[in-house]
This record gives sequence, C-alpha cells and structure tokens, in this order.
Amino acid sequence: MNIAGDGCEILMPVSERKTLEEIERSITTTYKRNLFGKFVKGIKTYNLIEPGDRIAVAISGGKDSLLLAKLFQELKKHGIDNFDLEFIAMDPGYHPDVRKLLEENCEYLGIPVTIYESGIFGVIDKIAQDYPCYMCARMRRGSLYEKAKALGCNKLALGHHFNDVIETALLNVIYGGTFKAMLPKLKAQNFEGMELIRPLYFVEEDNIRKWIQYAGIWPLNCACMVAAKKIGSKRYEIRELIKNLKKDFKDVDKSIFRATENIQMDSVLGWMDESGRHSYLDDYDEHTYTE
Repeated sequence: MNIAGDGCEILMPVSERKTLEEIERSITTTYKRNLFGKFVKGIKTYNLIEPGDRIAVAISGGKDSLLLAKLFQELKKHGIDNFDLEFIAMDPGYHPDVRKLLEENCEYLGIPVTIYESGIFGVIDKIAQDYPCYMCARMRRGSLYEKAKALGCNKLALGHHFNDVIETALLNVIYGGTFKAMLPKLKAQNFEGMELIRPLYFVEEDNIRKWIQYAGIWPLNCACMVAAKKIGSKRYEIRELIKNLKKDFKDVDKSIFRATENIQMDSVLGWMDESGRHSYLDDYDEHTYTE
C-alpha cells in the first residue's frame, strides 16, 4: 500500500487490529521484557525523568514514536506518576491521506495528540533538494522544541532506539571520520531550559516492529516527497553492513554499543572537547603511555 507518494510506503502489519485494551495490556505482559522493561531501564540508567517534568512526546506517526507514546502512558499507569505529558505531532506538509492516517492511528491508540502544521516539506523542496534529510531533521527539531516550550514543557522525548544509536556511531566513524555517539539526553542549544531525551535507547527495532504488527497498526514511514526522489541512503547502507556482520558475530551490535561506553582515552590519537582539539602528544612526556 502506498498513499504517501513514490518511494514512501506505509508499513503494513501482518495481523488484524487488536482492541486498545489488548494493545495496552501487551506492553506490560507479552512485551514487558523487551519493550516496557528496556524503556524503564533507559529512564533509570540516564535519569531521563525527574519529579515535576512536563514532557512533550514527539509523534511522527512512525512505529517508534507511536510505541513511545504508549510506553509513557503505561508508565504513568503502572510506574511513576510525578510528571506530566503532552503529545505533539508536526505536519510538515503531509498528503491529506497521510495526515488522516496519523490522526486515525493516534485516535485508535488513545493518544490525545496535538497536531500542528509547519510547512517544512515545502521549504526543504526549495532550499535543500540535494541533501534534504539533514536540513529537514534540523528544522523539525527546532519546530518541535518551539511547540514544546509553548506548551510549558521542559523536555522533548524522541523515538530514537538502540539500532539508531549504533548506526549513528558507525555512520560517524565511516563517513564522518569521528567517533561520536547519539546521547540519551542533552540540553537544547537554542532553547533555554529545554532538554532532549531518548527513552527508547535500549529498545531494539525488531521488538518495536513485532509490537506494531501485533497491534495491527499501519505506521507512517517517511512520507517525504523530496527524500523519496533520492536513491540510496548512507544509513540504510550502515544498516545492511551491521546485518551482514551479525551473520558471523550475532552480538556485533551490542559490541558497537559497548564501544561508546568504553573509550580508552590512553589509546586514542586525539579528541575534541569544549576547549578545542587535543592530541595525546600534548602531554606525552609527562604521561606514561605503554604498550
């Protein structure tokens, strides 16, 4: 099924739709270990929620953000309830059928979403046809921050998951020539008092896909008419690389993740921080570097 335009398909589930009660119950039963448990683990490990927080959960309409919204709802029911939620979805210029699907999915899942228009697709089509995804991501992020702040929120929650984390790390190594991780939380650069959080940090994409198929929901994929015209994607190439590596080493994805936690500073040629660029030679005479 393709209602988003050439190249942007709506991902189809393999099962019939479940009731809202069945869907919500599955999160804390069937999928408790791989979804709800890892969601809670991410929150606790990186202290993503603090008492009094007002969190804007960004919903793109894709499988990751729909699950994120339901996990937050279940957390308030069965876990901690010392924070408030706002569910926001930006319409960057969707085809009417895509917008309708977003609305219907949120209604079916019991997500009280606020949808607002930004017109970003039209802007990107004019100014960034050659490299639309980077500019689009930046503009979307800024728009979501602005909307979240207008609603009195101090945090913006995005649906990046475990696979996004390791793919980003490899993308930076292979194509960027730098070792840079996707952090579970960070402060907004241009929006004072705002923080971005990624509660799905430990949740693997395969398990998200299984849940969305169980629920019988048709999530949006990209729906971007500009990106649809582009052939190939560096992120997809990295995804295929990891998939092929897993054939010989099934835990290679977990090793990549651990590498972002276990950087040996005594064994790197150089690094950068807020004060600038540094080389291990800067203090070579004073420091003991041994083999």
